[in-house]
Amino acid sequence: MVTIIKTSHSIRSILNYNENKVKAGVAECIGAGNYPVDVDKMSDAIKLNRFIKRLELNENAKRSSVHISLNFDPSENHSKEKLMAITNTYMEKIGFGKQPYLVYQHHDAGHPHVHVVSINIEWDGKRIDLHHLGIRKSEPARKEIEELFGLVKAEGRKKKEDFNLKPISMSKVQYGKIESKKALANVLNMVLNEYKFSSLPELNAVLKQYNVLADRGSENSKIFLTNGLVYRILDEQGKPIGVPIKASDFYFKPTLKFLEEKFKVNEIRRIPDKLRVKNIIDKALLRDRVISTNELVKLLEKEGIHSVFRRSSQGQLYGITYIDHTTKNVFNGSSLGKQYSAKAIEERCELKIAGEEKRNQISEKLPHREILIDDLQYQKDSLSIPDLVKALNVIIQAEYSSDYMPNQLKNTRKKKKRRGLSNN
Repeated sequence: MVTIIKTSHSIRSILNYNENKVKAGVAECIGAGNYPVDVDKMSDAIKLNRFIKRLELNENAKRSSVHISLNFDPSENHSKEKLMAITNTYMEKIGFGKQPYLVYQHHDAGHPHVHVVSINIEWDGKRIDLHHLGIRKSEPARKEIEELFGLVKAEGRKKKEDFNLKPISMSKVQYGKIESKKALANVLNMVLNEYKFSSLPELNAVLKQYNVLADRGSENSKIFLTNGLVYRILDEQGKPIGVPIKASDFYFKPTLKFLEEKFKVNEIRRIPDKLRVKNIIDKALLRDRVISTNELVKLLEKEGIHSVFRRSSQGQLYGITYIDHTTKNVFNGSSLGKQYSAKAIEERCELKIAGEEKRNQISEKLPHREILIDDLQYQKDSLSIPDLVKALNVIIQAEYSSDYMPNQLKNTRKKKKRRGLSNN
């Protein structure tokens, strides 16, 4: 079992995300904890108001909403009763056993999983500490539950290719197939709640996978100057199509101000999340041959990391973003370190190939040293001093190219001579 914990300042957006899944027919609310009635008798208002009333007990808490996903191996097919038993045990062990929570089973991914919606404000207004909740309580709880319920363990087994924690499966938005605002809202609900990003380009790296763009307009446009933001649907060529929709028109208000707050919170990333991406890139490049950027992209995809290359109209690479679908993190290359930036990756890949090809081409074009010397003697009386210098330079270069010997071999030869040995 793999657990993922996200926190938010908006319980409405988390609840709406799951309820929209239910309305779309790809999820169902299978249970609840500490609610006065059964889920099949609850309206949307009852579900939300239970949270709102509790949150009113502590209005100083900014990030009081919790969104947890419990992910199981594709080979596991648990009943709703068992999923609820696992969820209830998990919530109890992480200190949320007495909190109100709702449990949603999703059916739109390649592996079984449930989402749990809750808050960290207790009945007396005190807050449950969310700092390092995953390390302190979730990890020990996960290991105990795997043993208790006989689940496939997340550790100590080979990774299966079909069990990458990919983003919640969702089709790309296709203009005209579904009402634009609803289609955009579905994608935004998922991405804003599931992924961590610290800039607009990082956010757009994920959104563009679903044919969506967060657009501030040009620097001189009215929308840019007033700190506005619109969301657009993109066609298959990545060009905007249809009428843009203002961020403020969505019920969960994904405005620029809202995003900037998320940027600040997400700026502090867990070091292990960054190390995971860096280690996978380094491992892919540590091979006995130089690989191209296209090969690198395929290798990273196998590890659940999607690479987005940004190129100018002339085709020059100027930026790269890594989307880790396992930890739901988005990193601009330079934020991981200089060696993971666009320029460095290109140098570590294709530019090395280009450099080797160039050196080989130069070597192949150079005539053999003896031929050059013969030609020089034949033309010596007719050559000027500058021409003679040029000819000598070519001879020296040809000699270096054809008779080159690595330093290691030179040292070996010297050692043999010192010992009185001969290579002949």
